[in-house]
Amino acid sequence: MAVFMTAEEAAKLIKNGDTVATSGFVGMGHPEEISKAVEKRFLETGEPRDITLAFGASQNDGKSNWGLNRWAKEGLLKKVVSGHWGLQPDLIRMAVENKIEAYNLPQGVMMHLFRAIAGKKPGIITHVGLRTFVDPRETGGRLNDISHEEYVRLIEIDGKEYLFYKAFPINVAIIRGTTADELGNISIEKEGIALEFLALALAAKASGGKVIVQVERVARAGSLHPMMVKVPKVVVDAVVVAKPENHWQVPMGEPYNPSLSGEVKVPLSAVKPLPLNERKVICRRCAMELIPDAVVNLGIGMPEGVGAVAAEESISGNMTMTVEPGVIGGVPLSGVYFGTAVNPEAMVDHPNMFDFYDGGGLDLAVLGMAEMDQYGNVNVSKFGPRIAGAGGFINITQSTGTVVFCGTMTAGGLKLEINDGQLKIVNEGKIKKFVKKVEHITFSGDYGRSSGQKIKYVTERAVFELRPEGVTLTEIAPGVDLERDVLGQMEFKPLIAPDLKLMDPRIFRDAPMGIKEEILAKGRR
Repeated sequence: MAVFMTAEEAAKLIKNGDTVATSGFVGMGHPEEISKAVEKRFLETGEPRDITLAFGASQNDGKSNWGLNRWAKEGLLKKVVSGHWGLQPDLIRMAVENKIEAYNLPQGVMMHLFRAIAGKKPGIITHVGLRTFVDPRETGGRLNDISHEEYVRLIEIDGKEYLFYKAFPINVAIIRGTTADELGNISIEKEGIALEFLALALAAKASGGKVIVQVERVARAGSLHPMMVKVPKVVVDAVVVAKPENHWQVPMGEPYNPSLSGEVKVPLSAVKPLPLNERKVICRRCAMELIPDAVVNLGIGMPEGVGAVAAEESISGNMTMTVEPGVIGGVPLSGVYFGTAVNPEAMVDHPNMFDFYDGGGLDLAVLGMAEMDQYGNVNVSKFGPRIAGAGGFINITQSTGTVVFCGTMTAGGLKLEINDGQLKIVNEGKIKKFVKKVEHITFSGDYGRSSGQKIKYVTERAVFELRPEGVTLTEIAPGVDLERDVLGQMEFKPLIAPDLKLMDPRIFRDAPMGIKEEILAKGRR
């Protein structure tokens, strides 16, 4: 039977040198009260020390001293192995300054490693990561000069290349739920996502470690419906009942929104339209790639807005949007809410969602594009001293038949005038994002071509395709100059389609585009 204790008592279960894994995804599912207690203990006593921290997704909003940013203390951490870094600025700084060993593996790989550890398997074998920066022929997932451990090996089975990712023991898993009964059975009815709670608990128990769960309330033994129990008492060692302010459904967002956990359904009019700017222009052009009855993934950042465009165009109900922590259906949200959806239809565990993605379950994915090169490679993971990490990007882009990358063509001071179906560049960005060679290969154009994927790159002023003969310009925005505003802002010269078209002028007008019938017609052909 689990022991109920304070967060301060739970923090003492972590020993020097332990490997600790935590649950969470951006603003959801992180056990904040326990993180605060670990930080407090270290600042007061200098322990625990030399921790290896393992997690799948960033657990912070990118600017606050909250979540895993609390763990960014010299001496507390020795190593970080994660799927995503970008929202934990102090952890990034420590990695860049070589103060911790730093590794980035694909987010879905991290999820499947947790499950492999739970079954005492040596690791996982997958195609995910081939020809990207994770491939040992590139960096093997290492992010700085002091990181030397081998987590990834290239192997061959029946003449085909795969990557083998090595498992590692987890000494302490720190997760959260909604309700614990008196025996330590855990339910998650008020969580916005199902996450990897069970996988982490099983992994720690298989490693001979401890499982600590943060909850908001306690119920009488036997009162939880067995189908509602996500983590059973047999794998729970300690339960911490959190203070309400440390157990918001969406920290830095709101205490509880019942439309995220499926308790109620709200009108889609509650989803506010995007303002007409470069982001909406790009998301509108991406939305034109949607097809009826498709299963779609929207990535973090720029692509999040495609869900809002779909809602504005009344086509959300004609396809199924998904987000990688396990949300299926509804309208995906952005910012600290990224990972949740209004009116979800189903929620599966984080590792299971990546089974679905890796197995080719997606029809279409729309993902960000921070940097792109003449080979069709895309970088979203590392830019000089800035470490973002891959997140689920590699899993999704290497397993989906149609992928649309999106982002502005330049950055750093870009200003546009969007009016009456036209686009005008008022002030050009200082940073060119279409470069000769990307710094980090998060998506391999060569892999995409050899896999027969359909790849597009959408910006506010031009659309490109990755064709067998190379990167090809297929559309430009009305109002822009081809030489000055497009080709002149690229470090390489693309091929130009003989039937080069203008982007649809409706994209550049401050009114709904009215594309529902066009989208639905794609399914009637």
